[in-house]
Amino acid sequence: MNILFIGGTGIISSACTRRAIEKGFEVTLLNRGKTDRTPPEGAEVLHGDISDETGIAALLKGRTFDSVTDWIAFTPDQVKRDIRLFRGKTGQYIFISSASAYQTPPASLPVTESTPLRNPFWQYSRDKIACEDVLTDFYRAEEFPITIVRPSHTYDERTLPFHYRYTVVNRMREGKKVIIHGDGTSLWTLTHHRDFATGFTGLLGNPEAIGDVFHITSDEALTWNRIYQTIADAAGTTLKAVHIPSELLASYDQEYGSGLLGDKSHSMIFDNSKIRRLVPEFTCIIPFHQGAREMMAWYDAHSEARVVDLKTDRLMDTIIDNYNHAWPK
Repeated sequence: MNILFIGGTGIISSACTRRAIEKGFEVTLLNRGKTDRTPPEGAEVLHGDISDETGIAALLKGRTFDSVTDWIAFTPDQVKRDIRLFRGKTGQYIFISSASAYQTPPASLPVTESTPLRNPFWQYSRDKIACEDVLTDFYRAEEFPITIVRPSHTYDERTLPFHYRYTVVNRMREGKKVIIHGDGTSLWTLTHHRDFATGFTGLLGNPEAIGDVFHITSDEALTWNRIYQTIADAAGTTLKAVHIPSELLASYDQEYGSGLLGDKSHSMIFDNSKIRRLVPEFTCIIPFHQGAREMMAWYDAHSEARVVDLKTDRLMDTIIDNYNHAWPK
């Protein structure tokens, strides 16, 4: 199959690129060439900015694809642009949506693909929902061959599962307290990008996936207390946790708060039976404790990545001090 990935070198897409090449697909990557992740051998790389619609149309003139995936479409205008570019030129257009588009908080668990889409807390999620609406309308009106994929929290060795990234690990290693939102007992699903790639590449060019939607996640559900503890164990240090309400954290940092209230503070467990029916080989074989060790091994080998944001570090001290002063133990 002849596959085009718009992007293809990101957290999730890099594993999908490698997996698609391993499966013998002809893979073309279209991106600006500004990534620090080297495209794998065997991929054709075209440099261009997808926002330059005229330039991309000229770059891809005369080319057709069995499947096109846009890994970096976030707004309705962007998917409308893709429809103009690829109408009649691909047998499948895959839109990467988000599991955060599901009803938040969910009325029932586990979440299935038929769970309603509604997120009143996070604009990112509402934009993804609007993108899905546009694509569904074009599928119904013109049979534009869409497939919608909703990843949940997918990670690689570089992607610590905290908003403040390595600054949190540094606090652990320095013996400082770290913040866990809420009481840390809500359940969360973390999926390794190599596991995700197994399910995703089974959808490429699959006629049974046209007009349908799938989420692809691990079946391992962990509390946030366990997630932080697992990272601390992998980092060879002790976890000193302070539990602070998500609403209070949001009052200090709006961006952080949007992700908490619109996603991470709610338990999310997924039923993956739909993707398994279509892609029987999909199974998640990398538990988070293994992924955490991969993360810390990578950070320990890359000093340039061990970035500590001093402003954020001070903010966390302020939040903890203010919370302890208001609610002394």
